[in-house]
Amino acid sequence: MNKQHGEQALEKSIGFWTAITVVIGTIIGSGVFVKPSVVLNHAGTSDMAIWAWIVGGILTLAAGLTIAEVGAQIPKTGGLYAYIRDIYGPFWGFLTGWMQTVIYGPAIIASLSLFFGILVTNFFELDPALGIWIGIAAFTFLVILNIMGTGLGGAMQTFTTICKLIPVFAIIIFGLLWGKEGIFGQDVTSLIKNQEEINFGRAILATLFAYDGWILLTNLTGEMKNPKRNLPLAMFAGLSVVTLAYVLINIAVFHVIPADKLVGMGNTSSAEAAKILFGDFGSKFVNIGVIISIFGCLNGKIMTFPRIPFAMADDHLLPFDKAISYVSPRFKSPIGALIAVYVISMILLLLTIVIPDIVNADYLSEVCIFIIYIFYIAAFIGLFLLRQRNKGVNRDYSVPLYPIVPIVALLGGLFIIISTLMSDFIGSMLGVAFVIIGIPFYFILRKRH
Repeated sequence: MNKQHGEQALEKSIGFWTAITVVIGTIIGSGVFVKPSVVLNHAGTSDMAIWAWIVGGILTLAAGLTIAEVGAQIPKTGGLYAYIRDIYGPFWGFLTGWMQTVIYGPAIIASLSLFFGILVTNFFELDPALGIWIGIAAFTFLVILNIMGTGLGGAMQTFTTICKLIPVFAIIIFGLLWGKEGIFGQDVTSLIKNQEEINFGRAILATLFAYDGWILLTNLTGEMKNPKRNLPLAMFAGLSVVTLAYVLINIAVFHVIPADKLVGMGNTSSAEAAKILFGDFGSKFVNIGVIISIFGCLNGKIMTFPRIPFAMADDHLLPFDKAISYVSPRFKSPIGALIAVYVISMILLLLTIVIPDIVNADYLSEVCIFIIYIFYIAAFIGLFLLRQRNKGVNRDYSVPLYPIVPIVALLGGLFIIISTLMSDFIGSMLGVAFVIIGIPFYFILRKRH
């Protein structure tokens, strides 16, 4: 193999602490700041809202610990794609990677870029028309940064993760110290106009969307130092920090804002809590935190998603595979895959702008959740298959409380699939259609090689 192509050409530059910030940074976007009111609307009481965040964290942690054992046994670049490929074969691996490369990853990147531009123009009171170009500029800058080296992308991830956690923990600490409202026992069911929305399952589902992104660290496994040790440790540490942050910030917000006022606030709850605690400076402080949070989350997606087409191209399962699997001899970064994801995401981003009534990046990322979780479940089941396949082989990491934790992960995945199917059947089937479209491409590419 040419030294400028393939996984062997990548530099192992992701250490333990950078891996933790990738977990935290790719999960925490705006959800920690905007979801408290949304979850309360579904939960009906402050107690059930807090429990929803706890249950969502437990389900996500179970999923992360389960996938960590799979990743420790298959320590390869590409994450979910590599796991499904090695466990079930190249056909199912291709469909997993196809969905993430063509639709899911670019849709998330496009959405974050546009959202970042909107936040910046709102904060600085600029012409809203500039938001699109600010988002594109941020996206382009981060792609260039990651082309210049995974270490630089990792440094940016560490910096933005620390910055985004400052306002989160400021609200938590001072909210718990200075808040005067009762945290528990607040009932707002009578204030919710649409009583059908009150459903603990929907509250948990809302938190799980805020926890989404937990698996993306696995895409970088091939570039991690000592991945068999650091992947599970970073997954556990990162998800624990995220869960703690989500639960505590909700407790702090309830301590500062009465639940009967919080229920109607929509996406401004954390900013309002900060304003009460720190005055006008507080709301600006949180808004800056949200901007940095989205920027860091975008960087995390740009770091991780290109590793999927990189691994697929290395397996000759994408057109222009030599170009996409190309690794910069100077920067040791997967420059071909980064450019490929940049082009696909930019096309989707421009389509979202030009024909917003037909192409909606937010909606596309949501309809893919149904399919993505089917592949997650396949990976959870894959853990049991790997244990059977590798019986008697010593493992560097074993998921704790086996088989309870993998079963909890499976139940959480099934809950999301069933809930998504019931709430948006047409969207779920659209996700299935995207996968089916990929089938002929697989056979064409296999025949070519």
